[in-house]
Amino acid sequence: MPRLMPRLMKAGAAVNRSGRDRQAGFTLLEILVALVVFGFLFIGINQGARTGFALWNTQTRRIGQTEELDATARIVRSLLAGIPILPVAAADNAPPAIAITGEAARLAFVGDLPNGLGATQRADITLGLAAGRLVLGWAPHRHEQAGAPPVASTETELIHGVESLELAYFGIAAPGQPPTWHAQWTGPGLPLLIRVRLHFAKSDGRRWPDLIAAPQLSAS
Repeated sequence: MPRLMPRLMKAGAAVNRSGRDRQAGFTLLEILVALVVFGFLFIGINQGARTGFALWNTQTRRIGQTEELDATARIVRSLLAGIPILPVAAADNAPPAIAITGEAARLAFVGDLPNGLGATQRADITLGLAAGRLVLGWAPHRHEQAGAPPVASTETELIHGVESLELAYFGIAAPGQPPTWHAQWTGPGLPLLIRVRLHFAKSDGRRWPDLIAAPQLSAS
């Protein structure tokens, strides 16, 4: 019996050590599993954040582009619908503009520009493309000084990245003819409608619906 006790004690100690080792092994395994799960969660959160920021940037850029197009459409429509006219005679078929020369990709006319102080300034205005930009050019209209040197035109970029500009004019080109669309308009009478069509590159997500302005609505 005395000899048996040390053996039992050693066996018990071995069992205890084995149990502690198994307990320590399970704890380490759980830690490893937790670390792996945490790693996957961190990767998922990181990817989700990157995706969220990318979507936010895309949405912000798209909103900015839409606002740019809307603002340009309002400016162009206001200018075209407000082209001033000369006194109308009874024999005139259409209200005569002070000056208007319409081409397929460029329009020049005398119009009224807001001066930022609640009033307008009469100006020689051009609408056209310059190096892929829709540009509004203007200079003060100086009808009282026909012989004076021309004033340098001021250019304002309305939209960048424009591939092409198409202008068309709906009206009666000659007496006795029905109104139809024309690629050019020499005046002096105003066309019934002016259409502005912009094209962007295929990779460009912007879209410009045809803008159609009726100058004679404001002139009548």
